Amino acid sequence: MAGKIPQYFIDDLLARADIVPVVDSRVKLRKTGKNYSACCPFHDEKTPSFTVSPDKQFYYCFGCGASGNAVGFLMEYDRLPFPEAVEKLAASLGIEVPREQLAPGQIKRQQESQNLYQLTEKAAEFFRAQLKDHKIAARAITYLKNRGLSGAVAKEFGIGLAPPGWDNLLNQLGTTSEKAEQLELAGLAIRRTDSDGNPGKNEPGKRHHYDRFRNRIMFPIRDQRGRTIAFGGRVLGDEKPKYLNSPETPIFHKGKELYGLWEARQANRELKRLIVVEGYMDVVALAQFGIRCAVATLGTACGEDHIQLAFRHTQELVFCFDGDQAGRTAARRALEAALPHMQDGRSLRFLLLPEGEDPDTLVRQIGGERFDQLIDEQGRPLEDFLFDLLGEGINIQTMDGRARLSKAAAPLLDLLPAGVYRQLMFQQLARRTGLEQDMLEEIIAAEKARTAKLALDARPPAPQPVPTQPQVAAAPEPAPAIDYPGADDYPAAPPPDYDYSDEPQPYPDEDAPQQSTARRRGGQYRLPAERMLIALLLHHPQLAQLIDDSARFAGSNDADLQLFGDILKVMHQNPALNSNQLFGRLMNLECKEARELIPRLAMSHPIVGGAGQKLEYDPETEFRDCLQSLDLAAERQRKRSLVDQLKNAGNTLGAEQLALLAQFRRKSD
Repeated sequence: MAGKIPQYFIDDLLARADIVPVVDSRVKLRKTGKNYSACCPFHDEKTPSFTVSPDKQFYYCFGCGASGNAVGFLMEYDRLPFPEAVEKLAASLGIEVPREQLAPGQIKRQQESQNLYQLTEKAAEFFRAQLKDHKIAARAITYLKNRGLSGAVAKEFGIGLAPPGWDNLLNQLGTTSEKAEQLELAGLAIRRTDSDGNPGKNEPGKRHHYDRFRNRIMFPIRDQRGRTIAFGGRVLGDEKPKYLNSPETPIFHKGKELYGLWEARQANRELKRLIVVEGYMDVVALAQFGIRCAVATLGTACGEDHIQLAFRHTQELVFCFDGDQAGRTAARRALEAALPHMQDGRSLRFLLLPEGEDPDTLVRQIGGERFDQLIDEQGRPLEDFLFDLLGEGINIQTMDGRARLSKAAAPLLDLLPAGVYRQLMFQQLARRTGLEQDMLEEIIAAEKARTAKLALDARPPAPQPVPTQPQVAAAPEPAPAIDYPGADDYPAAPPPDYDYSDEPQPYPDEDAPQQSTARRRGGQYRLPAERMLIALLLHHPQLAQLIDDSARFAGSNDADLQLFGDILKVMHQNPALNSNQLFGRLMNLECKEARELIPRLAMSHPIVGGAGQKLEYDPETEFRDCLQSLDLAAERQRKRSLVDQLKNAGNTLGAEQLALLAQFRRKSD
């Protein structure tokens, strides 16, 4: 079967393709200087912030952060997986896509997965056929009609019927022992057990499997490519369980999939929000009433993988659960799973329905339009829901109540990523409890330190690493001071990494850790050294020649320095790549943060003035200054570490060591 697309072909394809006509054929572009701009196709906006650079063969939106090359644009806009996007771009250029020969183990695993995809699709076809032709089909159709579903919606979601009986599917697809075992691997058949509960042994002429799904309405579960990977079944009679899901299989992992997501993406060019509900019928019923953005977890609590998957397709999630205790518990778990992913710009709301109601029953009573209004009117923002949930039974008018609320809320708020939203949430807690925000942060920091100390005390001490001083290779002739090409082509909105405050902002204290905000010097704004190195390297790839060894950055505790090392490694390994080929490689880095940061820095000017104007600079001088500042910071850290080691030595210090300690103290002061 087809193997992996070779990297050299992808590089060559990106070198031949021109991103401008690829994007322009789908989104009308307007020439703005050296670049092109348009209103972003991936989020609502009135002022264009979507920029396409023909020089870099790259697109970037300053509004929502969408970015990528020609292949990435086809994936997002045409909703294509990577191989199909490459095929489509190659076909537009009249190029045939080659495939690499896979290793035997890879071929076996890929063939196994392909067989399972084909088997689950055939099973879906079988179930759909039974809903039309089986003798009990009328009963199943009556049930669906009574639930308010039309034939069109049932067809769109691929709803089918697993008839009563032990071997209907086996008779259709599992006619041999090998096929029966494949059905078992796909989660569609169960192996019989003997009287001792052990799996039955294969014996000629005897069937050792039976159908997992019997006498049930069948809901196929599709992945993001629309492939059937599993099933959910709703019983037609009184058997238990009421709902039955496929087990985990090589192609189905319930903690990583959302039912209805593929259908929602097909129905919406842009998903303004996703409504997370609890059941299959909730999703389908909402779709029947025109609400085409509902998804459901698959018999498990909403976890971080579900949250990440949902936020890849929209910026707003609404959790709509029953108002009973189980629904409240599910909402609490969803909230905790979502907190680490609440980046600025994302929204989370909660709508707990009246007890005894669920989205399926309620939408049939009030209709889709009113249900949408209910979300807008009564959907509670994360901040209100969190504090009210934690404040149940607590009287915050008392000191004890405020203390209890602080203790319950602060650890949850600490899960929020750094940003404006985190800051506002802590301010909200401070207002509710009367505690200063700094005090709340100190309480969290102290608790973290206590936990870390307990963990450290439980194991032997590890030797303290001593940072090594970077060795910079001899530099070529200095490059002339330049202004980045296309400096006037950017949107009026400033890049998010820069701070345009009118207040003077000197460099931070030399002993303080670097922050991921811009620094101001003499009316100019620069990124912190780690991030500035990345920006300079993206704008001036020739600077990579100044550093011989990229591996020394791999062990850094700073994520930006790790990314800097990764970019250096790509540049060192591929010195002949042109600009758009290089960006294609960089956007394939595994780190999700890298895929968001690289295009933002590449499309922004490294140094700006107080009014936002782009300033001239000498790339090599800036690059060496950043490396030198990191060297100084590493040296200070090394000295502090030595001081700490000497302090911890206590009374065992001799006269010479005491003198050395005094010397270090004077220098550190």
